Amino acid sequence: MARGAEKQVDERSGSRNFGVLARLGGFLLPYRWRMAGAAVALTVAAGSVLGLGTALRWLVDAGFASGNAALLDRALWGLVGFVVLLACATYARSYLVTWLGERVTADLRKAVFARTLRLSPAYFETTRTGEVLSRLTADTTAVQTIVGSTASMALRNVLLMLGGATMMAITAPDLAAITLAVVPLVVAPIVIFGRRVRRLSRESQDRLGDVGADIDETLNAVRTVQAFNREAEDGARFDSRVEEAFGANARRARARSALIALVMLLVFGAVGFVLWVGGHGAMRGEITVGQLSAFVFYAVVVASSVGAISEFMADLQRAAGASERLFELLDAVPDIRPPAVPAKFPSPARGAVAFENVTFRYPSAPERAALDGLSFAVEPGETVAIVGPSGAGKTTVYQLLLRFYDPQAGTVRLDGIDLRRADPADARTRIGLVPQEPTIFAADVIENIRYGRVGASDADVRAAARAAYVDEFAERLPQGWNTFLGERGVRLSGGQRQRIAIARALVRDPALLLLDEATSALDAESERYVQAALEALGRSRTVLAIAHRLATVVRADRLIVLDRGRKIAEGPHARLVAEGGLYARLAALQFDVASAEGVSLEGVGR
Repeated sequence: MARGAEKQVDERSGSRNFGVLARLGGFLLPYRWRMAGAAVALTVAAGSVLGLGTALRWLVDAGFASGNAALLDRALWGLVGFVVLLACATYARSYLVTWLGERVTADLRKAVFARTLRLSPAYFETTRTGEVLSRLTADTTAVQTIVGSTASMALRNVLLMLGGATMMAITAPDLAAITLAVVPLVVAPIVIFGRRVRRLSRESQDRLGDVGADIDETLNAVRTVQAFNREAEDGARFDSRVEEAFGANARRARARSALIALVMLLVFGAVGFVLWVGGHGAMRGEITVGQLSAFVFYAVVVASSVGAISEFMADLQRAAGASERLFELLDAVPDIRPPAVPAKFPSPARGAVAFENVTFRYPSAPERAALDGLSFAVEPGETVAIVGPSGAGKTTVYQLLLRFYDPQAGTVRLDGIDLRRADPADARTRIGLVPQEPTIFAADVIENIRYGRVGASDADVRAAARAAYVDEFAERLPQGWNTFLGERGVRLSGGQRQRIAIARALVRDPALLLLDEATSALDAESERYVQAALEALGRSRTVLAIAHRLATVVRADRLIVLDRGRKIAEGPHARLVAEGGLYARLAALQFDVASAEGVSLEGVGR
């Protein structure tokens, strides 16, 4: 898994499509005044640096060379003034630019996450969740680096390079011409060697990514690791990953140290050469010592600026690639979205369901129909169970009712309204779902139940919890109702998680209740509590239940038998058994038919 991620990082580490960065302007525009302030501070800071060269020339020529103490004092105070101005402007630039980077990153993350939440489940059939997480974290961080620091530093260095080169030409034209010829000899090796450092830095990040992926995968499966006594083997694999990361970091450190040494050698060698040429000119009276000092200062400024700009190009490529991936998400159009003028559902909600000749294929498996011409109806207040072998299409019925997908043919109606003509959010407010494997969030008991209805009062939450028998265990938790339940509800048993899911549906008070077999994996005591909670939940509302264990649905008003996406039988349990066929065979496999007719429908009662 980590190697695949590494390959993806390598392939998508950068882009030369810099035009995509222009779209970031839409996120910067609301903060135009801060941008203006940052631009002013940037210009003042760059001007102050260039002013230091002039102040240095005054200090040498008007102070030291003349032997005039008063002139020396004024020149020194002028130099101090430039330094103070530079410090203040640098503070303002750094704060404003960093603030802009953090603000734009936060806005970008919120926009991308909001878009992601609205994408249809079909999108995630072909896009890995880890890829989306990478875009929300690593890619936005790359953009933050550009907006929050690198871009301003690049602009600053462009100003310094242009201004420094201009001042060099003004200060000593002859030396400027010599320097212009030397600069390529200094910059070229730095740029070439810098590319190697960037490649090694990318490799180092890849290896660290391997370490992070290994940690995430292993810790999420720590019970499996311990159950199979794989601590030593997985620890050794992790050690290997860490050593690979260390090796990559050591190579990067070695190359970076060599680059620093090369920079020092070439830059100061060039400065020494210019000083040698200029020194001879000063001895001949062709240039003053102050001019020479200022010229060397400007030469160092220009050389360092050129090197910094070359580094910026690599960051710009990475940011362009990151922006492409982020805007791909922002531009993604949900398959399921409300029509321009949504149809209004009748009030109050009734919970009537109708499938009319529905055919549906999942986008990831278009060659096979999950539902094939399916038709059935459920009247308000009726309890109907959907049964059939694995892959028959039971769960797909729920997916279409919740409008996670639209059928390719036929119509799905809720309370008489075609779901394609309705706002999906309006339809879902009428539906409560109790899944077989409930989702428990990393929050306390109260917040997990309140998730079913935004704004539910504590009294409503506790009433739903009592009806679902959550209070039976919640008050025994370490901090009671306020106990943090851990990631994925790791601190709860399967039955306790199921009861919280039932309470979440109860607090929603839906007209239509969708039950995915909620007791199939529970022990006898937990099953008893969950069945009682489901019985309370199913009163006075329409219930549509997926049944894996037929003993829980034999007293439903009707059973709909599915096979390969088609309805092959419909009716009460006793009649379906008497008719023979698929349902009779399924019933015979699970329990003795003669005794099964007396089994009560706990958990799907009306």
